[in-house]
Amino acid sequence: MSAARLAVDPLAAAQRLLGATLICRGVEATIVEVEGYGGVPNGPWPDPAAHSYRGPTPRNTVMFGPPGHLYTYRSYGMHVCANVVCGPDGTAAAVLLRAAVIDEGKPLVQARRGDAVPEVALARGPGNLCSALGITMEDNGIDLFDPSSPVRLQLGGPLPAQAGPRVGVSQAADRPWRLWAPGIPEVSAYRRSPRAPAPGASD
Repeated sequence: MSAARLAVDPLAAAQRLLGATLICRGVEATIVEVEGYGGVPNGPWPDPAAHSYRGPTPRNTVMFGPPGHLYTYRSYGMHVCANVVCGPDGTAAAVLLRAAVIDEGKPLVQARRGDAVPEVALARGPGNLCSALGITMEDNGIDLFDPSSPVRLQLGGPLPAQAGPRVGVSQAADRPWRLWAPGIPEVSAYRRSPRAPAPGASD
């Protein structure tokens, strides 16, 4: 499948990534929860919650690159999180991978995550997803559609989706750009940021 299918707005890209297969270091997983993020104020999808909102920096420059590349960052300085860059080349946008169902490589994932972690929680949450699949900060910028990449993406038919506000953001907190497959226990719980305005008072 071509990365050209992701050269669309963040919400459309999120829908196309839901149900896609992620292949990484001995593990295959189906993506079941995602969040779309836009870009700069004068772009087509201004998004004050996005890392790219204030323009390109050495940290976020991948978000402005061609679609189908991986953008990684550390949450709270600890947990690696993975995003799939979307939108046309030169326009910042990405989709955060929030949760996945492990299809192959469960013993390897269990070893990475620890024996005490329940199977449904192995890749629930963006940091846990990266830990489960072995995604690191060194994977930042790789082409997910290159057959030689250590992290690869296969787009398939989209899953049925529900939409709701994004998790933990204080800006644009009501924007319904989080999509998930209903009825899947691996999907994470919604948690609104305590710094966000009251529901209904934010874009």
